[in-house]
Amino acid sequence: MDQKTDETFMRKALAEARMALAKGEIPIGAVIVCQGRVIARAHNLTEMLHDVTAHAEMQAITAAANELGGKYLTDCTLYVTVEPCAMCAGAIGWAQLQRIVYGAPDDKRGYRLYAPRAMHPRATVTAGILEEECRQLMLDFFSSRRK
Repeated sequence: MDQKTDETFMRKALAEARMALAKGEIPIGAVIVCQGRVIARAHNLTEMLHDVTAHAEMQAITAAANELGGKYLTDCTLYVTVEPCAMCAGAIGWAQLQRIVYGAPDDKRGYRLYAPRAMHPRATVTAGILEEECRQLMLDFFSSRRK
């Protein structure tokens, strides 16, 4: 994929993150694309569902698997606004997503720190797509919570 295509799909993930923000959730959004088409959209729902596993990536993986009728997402790309955590990286690995694209790094909870080999061995990772916009959404959320 080229940078422009990645930015187009990351903007869709950012729209999901803004939906999470509007619900008082940590503003992380995700979309899964298969053969150039968005097959799943999701955002964090941990507060609404009272479920620590209801991360955007987990919700998107479930929706994509339902859409495709199978648990493996080998021909799919995940776009997510923030670097996945170790839990999500494990699920991404089990789902065999071939490509992961994220916006902002998560230096405190990201998979690179805790589970750098959790993704499928053939998966490729592209970081930093619309990074500043993704980061700013998180910074604004957490600064508003500290007031």
